Amino acid sequence: MRLTNVAHLRLPFGQLLGYDLAVDSFVDDAPVSFDQARHVGAGDRPGSWMALSFHLDHAVDLVDLETAWLAVVQRHGTLRTVFSPATQGPRLHRVTLRPRGWVEHPIEPGQAVNDALREVLDATCRPYATPSHRLCLLRTADGPTIVVAADHAHVDMWSMLVIARDLLAALDGRSLPAVPPFADHTRALRERPQAPAEIRRRWSEVLGACGGVMPRFPMPLGDLSTLQVERVELRDVLDVDAIAAFAVRAREAGVSTLALVVAAMTEVTRELADTPLRAVFPVHSRYDAQWHDSVGWFITNSVLESPDTDPRACGEAVKEAVQMGSWPLEDVLEPWGGMPDAPGMFAISWLDLRRLPVRVDSTGLQAQYVGAAVLTDGVMLWFILDESGLHLRCRYPDTREARRNVGRWLDALVARLRRWAIEATGGHCHLEGRTYRIERAQREDLPAIVRLLVEDPVAATREFADDPTRYEAGFDRVARDPAQFLAVVRDDTGAVVGTMQLTMQPGVSRGGATRMQVEAVRVEASLRGSGLGSAMLEWAHDHARARGAHLAQLTSDKHREDAHRFYERLGYEPTHVGFKKPL
Repeated sequence: MRLTNVAHLRLPFGQLLGYDLAVDSFVDDAPVSFDQARHVGAGDRPGSWMALSFHLDHAVDLVDLETAWLAVVQRHGTLRTVFSPATQGPRLHRVTLRPRGWVEHPIEPGQAVNDALREVLDATCRPYATPSHRLCLLRTADGPTIVVAADHAHVDMWSMLVIARDLLAALDGRSLPAVPPFADHTRALRERPQAPAEIRRRWSEVLGACGGVMPRFPMPLGDLSTLQVERVELRDVLDVDAIAAFAVRAREAGVSTLALVVAAMTEVTRELADTPLRAVFPVHSRYDAQWHDSVGWFITNSVLESPDTDPRACGEAVKEAVQMGSWPLEDVLEPWGGMPDAPGMFAISWLDLRRLPVRVDSTGLQAQYVGAAVLTDGVMLWFILDESGLHLRCRYPDTREARRNVGRWLDALVARLRRWAIEATGGHCHLEGRTYRIERAQREDLPAIVRLLVEDPVAATREFADDPTRYEAGFDRVARDPAQFLAVVRDDTGAVVGTMQLTMQPGVSRGGATRMQVEAVRVEASLRGSGLGSAMLEWAHDHARARGAHLAQLTSDKHREDAHRFYERLGYEPTHVGFKKPL
């Protein structure tokens, strides 16, 4: 899923509509969470919202969309609450809402669509707006784009997925039973026991190391006596192939992907600032499955302190941060009079969409997480990990010093992550005292690959060794397809001694399972029987698992009896009969 900012949002030109709701009556008061009180207590202001946009490939009737949206609002009690200011802090009220219908938001001559949308959301999704959420529809020649947005006090990124999923379900005619509102979670959190002494001690140590305030970015950011215009950087860090290799490296180190990313950040911070990595570290509080389908701000803040670059130590630092954020913060931070914010605050957010129990077809829907444009004095880094790879968005004050120092830090981090992924791409086999490396084939490897294909007596009659252009064109098509991994195996001299082609095949059968198709497995004649073929296939299985595949499959010519026994020894079963037809 693309992670963007409203200033970078890609929207086609069209008619921009918004759906109006108004408070009909106040029901009663609801409890205010610690983070809601901080956020709303900062005052009514623009740019406090988050949004999600997605595209439909078919027209949608306004009445149907209205009905679906009202069903979503009715399902989630959180969307039927509003804040009001009070002397003792903001109050939260449960309300009933009445429909007021669709209105058109004019796009002025020369105005970009995303700027018009920003004006709408800044006006309607403020902390004290009633209600502080908005459904927008952009009608274009290419079909409708839907935008759902809300003030952050009522939602988090997980919640935006829930809202989009439920809206699509309602459009499809499915019913939406009620789920627990966020206010119930706030009540439940207040009933939890106070943090133990060890947690309080660690909070005190980390904040003490930061001068009695929340962690700040470790390099100078310039004059932060006033809020600065933000600069937002969007980077696609690792593609699907690279993140799979990175995950393998993490697994080999005995840690999670997040822990290895933290190790990279720790190294970069040590090298550039000569200090441990310390950052605000948001953690989700959906500690029970009953909250998985609810909408609300199920995020609380912790602190991450990572002084040691060893990945296992970084993994322990992440675990500690999660533990430190698992207790009611209002009580933990009472000695500081609440959360001790300071200019330059540094926060790192991590969201692995692949692990969430809430899923939408982000690729098919062209879905985008959209952040607001704000004035800022801190550095906020968001990581999103999804089926397309690892992405980041970084917001920081647009000063010369911040551009230079945050930019250097980001450049070094991205370079480190990519280098580690490249180093982990492929694998090693150790056989009879020799080392073989499996890696993605390059164009210059084509002659060696063709030689292995032609040397095979069964396949030789269907190859065209005298026409290299055929293979070059085929290689170029394979190289452009992210589902393909054309592998070569190199011996310790760098010579190509094996090859195979792996294709990831997502599907809808078998419950939407992804399969890996294995083709053209070839090993140098002198190395057959050495175990190299088995090692290649075992590596291929790991490659497939890292990409979410649940099944490996292959076809083998019926005359290859030795190959059939080889595959059966590796666990393949001859369950199907294959057919081919020339075209």
